[in-house]
Amino acid sequence: MRVLVTGGAGFIGSHLCELLVKANHEVICMDNYFTGSKKNVYPLLHRPGFEIIRHDIINPIDVEADQIYNLACPASPVFYQFNPVRTIQANVLGVTNMLELAKRTKARILQASTSEIYGDPHVHPQREDYWGNVNPIGVRSCYDEGKRVAEALMMDYHRQFAVDIRIVRIFNTYGPRMALNDGRVVSNFIVQALRGEDITIYGKGEQTRSFCYVSDLVGGLVAMMNADNFIGPVNIGNPGEFTILGLAERVIRLTGSPSRIIFKELPLDDPVRRRPDISLAKAKLGWAPTIEIDAGLERTLDYFRETIKGG
Repeated sequence: MRVLVTGGAGFIGSHLCELLVKANHEVICMDNYFTGSKKNVYPLLHRPGFEIIRHDIINPIDVEADQIYNLACPASPVFYQFNPVRTIQANVLGVTNMLELAKRTKARILQASTSEIYGDPHVHPQREDYWGNVNPIGVRSCYDEGKRVAEALMMDYHRQFAVDIRIVRIFNTYGPRMALNDGRVVSNFIVQALRGEDITIYGKGEQTRSFCYVSDLVGGLVAMMNADNFIGPVNIGNPGEFTILGLAERVIRLTGSPSRIIFKELPLDDPVRRRPDISLAKAKLGWAPTIEIDAGLERTLDYFRETIKGG
């Protein structure tokens, strides 16, 4: 098939492109390089059937595709709060443009939504039928509410125009090709530990997150795209739950770093607990993560060691 991956040069998108190329699909990687990098897809540039287009989905584009994975949106607070208007435009104008493309080409389209649509949840673990607890006017709303609008658009195009949609709610993901400066907790801790710097924790470190290794995540995306008679939304993530302090201590242990842990004020609207209920993914997709946290962290550490050494 001919597959369009928006945000294809990003952390998750590049791994997805790699998996699709290995499956012998024709892959169109589209990215505006705001958070993505061409170096993430360098190994694919010589592969037959792979092409790359520099484009921002906020602007319409006309290509041919059988499947569309829409991953185009900054996903870490550092980047989505840098230009919040652009972030919400990616989730409204951009998603509308991709849905219009899917409608014209009769492509199946998968929207990469997020666990952030649950906000600071009152239900734990989070199930797909939970509507969330989101501050609609807070500093994170450009992303949280943007993704909620994106889901609404997906459902309305499905109901009104019979567009073939899939919705995946992605929980915290980590692995090689995360950016050094992306501000997410795993990359922050690893980079600080490898450099021997203080490891920064916001709040007391008692808040929890669940971390899914990137290969597990992209396997879930492909499983959902190819599932029949199920549009979602579905949670894709690892239900293993860790405190932020516990993660920092684990990174220090794995790196043997002399780093100290320091505590700073908790950001506004930062969720206290985050863990997916993946019962639906298991039942509908036969999907569950397989990479344990230490194994995933070791692979991620190897990547960051090389990245820091190289530049």
